[in-house]
Amino acid sequence: MLITMADHPDSEPAPAGLPGPPRPGSRWLDERLTRLGVTGSFARDCLSAAVVTAVTFALLAPIVWLAAPGAGVDLDPALARLVVALGCGQALVLCLRRVRPLVCLGLVAGAQLVIAAVVPPELTVRGLAPLIAAYTVGVLFPARTALLLALGAAAVEAAGVVAATAVAGPGRLTPAAGQLASAALTYLGAAFVGTYVATRRRYLDLVRLRAEEAVRAQRATVRAAIGAERARMARELHDVAAHHLSAMVVQAAAVERLVDRDPAAAKAGVAWIRGQGKETLDNLRLVVGVLRGRSAGRDGTHPTDAEEGTTPVPGLAVLDDLVRTARDLGTPVEFVARGPRREVPPIADVALYRMTQECLSNARQHAPGAPVRVVLRYLARAVTLQVTNAPVARRPEPAARTGGGVGLVGIRERAHLIGAEFDAGPTPAGGWSVTVTLPTARDDEPAEPIPTTEGEHPT
Repeated sequence: MLITMADHPDSEPAPAGLPGPPRPGSRWLDERLTRLGVTGSFARDCLSAAVVTAVTFALLAPIVWLAAPGAGVDLDPALARLVVALGCGQALVLCLRRVRPLVCLGLVAGAQLVIAAVVPPELTVRGLAPLIAAYTVGVLFPARTALLLALGAAAVEAAGVVAATAVAGPGRLTPAAGQLASAALTYLGAAFVGTYVATRRRYLDLVRLRAEEAVRAQRATVRAAIGAERARMARELHDVAAHHLSAMVVQAAAVERLVDRDPAAAKAGVAWIRGQGKETLDNLRLVVGVLRGRSAGRDGTHPTDAEEGTTPVPGLAVLDDLVRTARDLGTPVEFVARGPRREVPPIADVALYRMTQECLSNARQHAPGAPVRVVLRYLARAVTLQVTNAPVARRPEPAARTGGGVGLVGIRERAHLIGAEFDAGPTPAGGWSVTVTLPTARDDEPAEPIPTTEGEHPT
């Protein structure tokens, strides 16, 4: 108990390589000592040294004055008092055990050398101070250094015992050997225990640090996943809502102009807007269903378990319908497909469709009436999508710009998610071009010739 109490670190910063803040098991003692005003390493070591001194006196006094005479060892009263005083002095030196650990160990070993020299060889007198001093050295120093220091202290005491034995005569070699073994076990054993405790503490600190790092990494992963999911939801909602709603805004403006001049055409336009609105709702239900893990049916109901996930999603196969819808809204669009059509990964299929949808929506908003050319190339090791619009003859009014500036950001994010290369910028003629290249084959596959215009299928 005394060793454990004397070893409790406090909240003061420790030197490099020494124990840090108090462990959970010492918090109770730390709080009580703080309330009593005993703070700092030296003050607390003085308190523990006083306690060890009292215990040492209580142990040594009966041994020297009662047990030794009873066992036939005759001690002079003055010598007995000197032994008790040296033992208590050893304990008082423990106040330096953390502020000056080497000085503390040296003084304790020196006092123990005097004790071993003055007492008869058949009597072994050893207090608690050597154990605590060696233990502290084991805690505060690296294992190799601590064991060497403990071995040095044991050697000092051994030298004193050998010298005393040589003076007393060869007949006392057996008691001297016992004292040497006791010294070695005291210093080396206590230092080894202190080294183990320090290693255990470092291990627990490392485990605690790794646990904290794992928690931080998990929180960062969760935040990144939430951010990625939010970005994906934003892209899906933007691609669906912006495309259809911008088309409805354009058609509504045309209906507004036709209400008085051509009621029949205006009625047809309203019917088209209603159909487009229904299609927008269906697409939004589809997006929400995908985000929730299942797709909604065209009638707005959720599918059964057997039908779940069977609702088709838009892809390159229906790119013609997307182009046709853009033409119906007054945008002259030319669609060209080059090379034999082949399957692409489902995620990339949907992403390329959404990119085309966003490009057409941007062209309708920022370059109304300008011709748009959509080229889909199936190359030997890639699929390339290029959407180019000619320069607009008349710039739209600022109020007509309804885009929030996130269209290209969404396209770039989609390209990054499917591992495609993205490039966008103005053309030499003054228009705008977006190109996405999706690798679809390994580098070690033989290259196929790029299709010429004979494989071109304009619509």
